[in-house]
Amino acid sequence: MSLPVHRPIRSFVLRQGRVSNAQQRYHESMMAKIGVPYTPAPLDLDALFGRGAPKILEIGFGMGETTATIAVARADCDFLGVEVHTPGVGSLCKLVAERALPNIRIVQHDAAEVLRDMIQPGTLAGAHIFFPDPWPKARHHKRRLIQPPLVALLASRLAPGGYLHCATDWENYAEQMLEVLSAEPLLENTAEGFAKRPDYRPLTKFEQRGLRLGHGVWDVVFRRRAG
Repeated sequence: MSLPVHRPIRSFVLRQGRVSNAQQRYHESMMAKIGVPYTPAPLDLDALFGRGAPKILEIGFGMGETTATIAVARADCDFLGVEVHTPGVGSLCKLVAERALPNIRIVQHDAAEVLRDMIQPGTLAGAHIFFPDPWPKARHHKRRLIQPPLVALLASRLAPGGYLHCATDWENYAEQMLEVLSAEPLLENTAEGFAKRPDYRPLTKFEQRGLRLGHGVWDVVFRRRAG
């Protein structure tokens, strides 16, 4: 009798959009400087950035505007962005070049494999997952990023006191985020339920438009338990 096949943890569904000329140009020129090739071996994050600053991982940074804005505001931290889509990677490369940001590196690969193979346990000061694909249809909820196996893996990579910050504008997904993170024994909530948006997370144009129309936005912020 054959053994059941378990689907590996995946952090994305690849739906590659059109890459503009500028995105392609910056992708080609900047990834040689700030890109980190995937390799199944632990990263020395301090050596990668050339200093011993707190390290923040961002999973799925989209077009990178929020990542770049936070990197400017929190210049004392280093940011490792993980994204699979070339248009977004090229866009963040452009922002890094234009703003001369020294504290951003990019891995263009599946975040679950990056976490598993490249990030050592207990090394992250924080992790950001902002507005992941909501997969709104009930039959597609299993495709959502925030699931127990990925959260457990991510929690293990946080240092004691390190935080995991998720945000979504889909209430049903927000409730799932809160439920899944609350069930992870390594994590504890920093609020009674949903958190107030931390000052470091800027409002995106999309988010501002949604708020004007009365749409909600939910932030979930947990910390790795001490000890």
